[in-house]
Amino acid sequence: MTSVLCLDVGSTYTKALHLDGETGEVLRHLSRPTTLATDIADGVEDLLDATGTNLAEAHACSSAGGGLRLAVVGNEPLVTARAAYQAGLSAGAKIVHIAAGGRPDPGALAAARPDLVLLAGGTDGGDEGMVLDHARALADIRLDVPVIYAGNENAAPEAERLLAGQRFSACANVLPRIGELNAGPARERLRQAFLDHVIGGKHLSAREDVIDLIGMPTPDAVLAGVEHLARHCGRDVLVVDVGGATTDVYSARTPDPESEHLYAEVGGTAWNSRTVEGDLGLRHNAHGIAEAAVEERLMDDAELARLRPALDHRTARPDWLADTGAERDLDLRLCTLAARIAVRRHARGERIGGPGQPVRGAKNLSSTGLLLASGGFFRAHPETTAASLAEAVLDDFAGGIRPPRDATVAVDAEYRLFAMGLLGKGAPRNVSNYLADRLASGLLPEGV
Repeated sequence: MTSVLCLDVGSTYTKALHLDGETGEVLRHLSRPTTLATDIADGVEDLLDATGTNLAEAHACSSAGGGLRLAVVGNEPLVTARAAYQAGLSAGAKIVHIAAGGRPDPGALAAARPDLVLLAGGTDGGDEGMVLDHARALADIRLDVPVIYAGNENAAPEAERLLAGQRFSACANVLPRIGELNAGPARERLRQAFLDHVIGGKHLSAREDVIDLIGMPTPDAVLAGVEHLARHCGRDVLVVDVGGATTDVYSARTPDPESEHLYAEVGGTAWNSRTVEGDLGLRHNAHGIAEAAVEERLMDDAELARLRPALDHRTARPDWLADTGAERDLDLRLCTLAARIAVRRHARGERIGGPGQPVRGAKNLSSTGLLLASGGFFRAHPETTAASLAEAVLDDFAGGIRPPRDATVAVDAEYRLFAMGLLGKGAPRNVSNYLADRLASGLLPEGV
């Protein structure tokens, strides 16, 4: 029997999904602490031994090393800066700084400690002045990090000349024409930068074969899995992943020409997208969940005060597992609060450019057919959390968004989404299709 091993090398745990390479059947799901203190290859080898597989049968993604810290520099807050911002998020990057309009602030840019700068600006054939001014500013600042140019293609040669002293690469414009978002080439270039400068550059492993095994950042793999699931099932998909430090929301929506015409944005529409809420996490950012719940009027100040000792305990011990019914109930409440708030933020969009600027990127989620939960707590308690998530998201009519009208709710209990994204990049397609069928099995109306 041929087999396939999908690995997700995280900062805390390395997770493995062992699959039959012919049928796609899930043989086992394993997890081991990530061996960052020595070499991530140690944990990978442990999982290879436990599953009886070898590197030739393995595919991997990773979020170890803290992820890709990305600074975005663009011409206009609501146009090219937003287009570059969307491209960065879709590639699994953590956006740590946005500079739009005037010359970037050297102090603020340096303080953000980016691993990479994404420089965008101007439509193809349009004005070249501002994007080249930004290139000059970056040349003066000399951050000693790679710069990816994804702006006006006519200005690319001059931008490369100005940044000759830095690591420079160019790809297709993220905004070739007003209203046309072209995130794919920048997303692919950012993915490669993650592998070169985060996985390789931070020396997480001395084993070249293990470094070569990692094909993409974990968030990129999950988004690719969400996109594959949506195509395979013919349904819009919304995924909420509540982790220990952040809550990520992924959506894959069917392009709607009427909606795009009525609500078109000059920065283009991202029909498949991801947002990251860095203040919402079940352990590291437990306080952030409660404080955001107060802001959203989902919790009052008195309850927040009562919960502070329990929140302190979770923050101080991020690896702690709830050991009583009351503690598990609190974790469930925090998870569902994080999910509701994160979906609200995902659907409301982002405010690019500071106070007073309009919000862009709002999403109509009403046509969502599948709502999936992911994250350690959800996977450990799938039956309980599915019902709670349905109430938190489907019945949320007070958050200023258009929530799913009639979505089926389930938990990705075997953590299949990341594997679907990995396998869609070249492994046997029947395996990723089987995973999609298994994930949707029993969830869709009869005949779909």
